[in-house]
Parts: sequence; C-alpha cells; structure tokens
Amino acid sequence: MFSLSKFYYKFRRVWKAIKLFFILSGPGIVVMVADNDAGGITTYAATGAKFGYSMIWFLVFLVPVAYYVQEMTVRLGAITKRGHGEAIFAGFGAFWGWFSLLDLLVVNWLTLVTEFIGMTSALRIFGISPLITVIGVCALMGIMVLNGRYWTWEKIALVFCAVNLIYIPGAFMVHPSVHDIIHTGLIPNLPPGGFNNEYFFFLMANIGTTIAPWMLFFQQSAVVDKGMKEKDIPWGKLDTFVGSLLTVVVAIFIVVVTGTILKGVNIDDAAQASQLLIKTNKYAGTFMAIGLFDAGLLGAICISLASSWAFGEVFGWAHSLNNKIREAPWFYANYFLSLFTAGAVVLIPNAPLVLITLFVQVIAVTLLPAALVFLILLLNNKKTMGEHTNNLWQNIVATFIVVVIVILSSLYGISTLFPSMFK
Repeated sequence: MFSLSKFYYKFRRVWKAIKLFFILSGPGIVVMVADNDAGGITTYAATGAKFGYSMIWFLVFLVPVAYYVQEMTVRLGAITKRGHGEAIFAGFGAFWGWFSLLDLLVVNWLTLVTEFIGMTSALRIFGISPLITVIGVCALMGIMVLNGRYWTWEKIALVFCAVNLIYIPGAFMVHPSVHDIIHTGLIPNLPPGGFNNEYFFFLMANIGTTIAPWMLFFQQSAVVDKGMKEKDIPWGKLDTFVGSLLTVVVAIFIVVVTGTILKGVNIDDAAQASQLLIKTNKYAGTFMAIGLFDAGLLGAICISLASSWAFGEVFGWAHSLNNKIREAPWFYANYFLSLFTAGAVVLIPNAPLVLITLFVQVIAVTLLPAALVFLILLLNNKKTMGEHTNNLWQNIVATFIVVVIVILSSLYGISTLFPSMFK
C-alpha cells in the first residue's frame, strides 16, 4: 500500500543527497571539462575532419582512463591535505620535487599561451581584436580570483563549464546519421588508411588532450583549497566521474560536427573549423566559435591556478583563493605574472604560435608517464594513505594506463624518426 509519509522521507533523503553532491562537486567537473581546452577543441575538430566518426570508440575508452587517473588526486588531496607539488617534495625529495615544479611551470605557461591563441582566434571571427580579448580575459580572471572566496570562484567556473556543452546542440543542427555514428564510430575499427603515422599522431593528441600533467596538480590542490575531508572522498569520486563523462561527451559531439560537415578537410585549428562551418551552417559554426573561446577561458582559469598553487605549496607561502592579496602576495603575483606574459605573447607580431602549440602537445604527452608514476607511488604509501591506499585493481588499471601511454609515445617517436616504417 502506498504510504505518503514513506515517499516523503525517501524524497527528502534523495534531495539531501543531490544537494550534498552539488555542494561538494566542483574540482572534478571543472578540471575535466577544462581539459577540453583550446588545444583539445582543435584536436577533436581535426580528428572528426580527418577520420569522420571512426575514432569515437577510442574517445569512449578514455572515460575510465581519465577517471582512474584523476580520482587518485581526490584521495591523495583529501588524506594528506597537500597539493601535488608539495606531496612530491615530501615523498621523493627536493630533486624530483624541483624537477616536477619547474616542468609544470614551463609547460603550464606555454599551454596558457595556447589558450590565449584559441580565445583570440575565436573572437576574431566576431570582429574583436586580440588586444581587446587579452585585456578582457585578464580582467575577468582577475575578478574571479580577487573575490577572496574559493567557493565563489568555483561556482563561476562551473557556469563556464555549462557553456562548454554548447557543442551538443551544435551537433544536432548538422543532422548526423545515427546509424553511421553507431556502426563506424562506436564499433572499434581502423580508418581506410590503416595504422599509419597520421593515426599515431591523432591517438597521441587525443590522449594528451584527455590527461595532462597540469590536471593532476590542479585537482589535488583544488581538493585541498576547498577543504574536502576523508568522508567527502566518495562524493569527490562521483564528481570526477561525472566530469570524465562530460569531457568525453563534449569531445564526441565535436567529432560528430566536423565529421559530418568537414570530413576530408584538413583542419589546422578550431577557429578555421568554425569559419568553414559558418559557411555551411551559420549556427553550428557560431556555436563552435563560442565553445572555442569558452574552452580557452576554462583552460586558462585552471592552468594559471595549477601553477600558482604549486608555486605556493613548494615555497610554503600562503596559496589559497580564500586569502586576500595582502595575505598571499606571492601566490597572486605568480598568477598575474603568468597570465599577463602569456597573453602578451599572442600580441607579438609573427610570434611562432603554431610551433608553440605543437611543442606543448609533445612535451605534455612526454612528461605524462613520469607524472603518473609519481602519483601511483604516492597512492601506494600505506603509512600516508591508510585504508585509501590503491588496491590491486586500481594498481593494475593505473599501471596499464602508464604502459599504454609509454608504448604509444615510443611508437610515435619511432614513426617520427622512421616515417616509412608504419606506412
């Protein structure tokens, strides 16, 4: 017999759980959606244009890969109350600590330049000059961090994450074939050219845009800054899983858009894809451009903070968004210095922007295995992690991910040195 009171109390429990999720969610969704940054959007757009739907299955495979890597940072941050940079210093000593920090600062700065490249390219489509874009972005990001509250910053970032979903309606506008998406996209297969150098490049590029070293540093520091505790770990894992799904769903819809309209067209960047799409479908192309700007902004928001958090952790300076400028001057100085200098590079006439973008992709993928090894070793320290140490299954999955990335990196290097080997 139906009981209204039982239904009411069950509803209250469910609603309470939903509210709790929205309170504790943030780091996982933000880091994963921000992973679809300007470089990522270009990679997905180029993938769809080059191979159509045929690499969608590989993107689906990246959901558990992204989740298993990033959920380790949730446990490590919640238990140790240390950011990733500080954890490496404590666990492996000064040499590896400085190696990781300097690596991070250089690659993050170069990646930040690519985010400005994406944002300026996107708004140039609407007639907005790069100078106005750089000034506007720096002002907006300054306002976000100077409010003196992590929670406020996070909620604003989540709004930009929602804008990133604009690619989904854009895909429906181009009327793709669901039959083709299922049979040529979701079912694993190789493109007509087979397993060649070009295919290697796109495999590596898609991995590099799904997992990057800065993501490990960002999410762990965000977990600490947010004040998540051991009891919040299950919610942090759910937050990360939702983020992993969103990032891959958005990637798939981008591939669907370009794979439907631009298949066979060589795409150099997402801005070019937007301009070509506008000629065929004005709204889909406009959505692509808006999404590209938003992706660059989200990437810039997270990457700049990842560096500043790590910088503050290692030197022992105040490094929280809950601190005012006078309380954490070096944290904010690092943040604005990296922001302004990266933005300035885009304004330099004839700057080698394409070379910088390619360099960032190569370096990020090359450094990823080392970053993952550090993470796995830290998660196997029973003295530090206690019951949250990696179990056998988690170690198997994490090790498999590292091995696959190392193999693909090695094969890509061989294919670069000996191009005829894989033809």
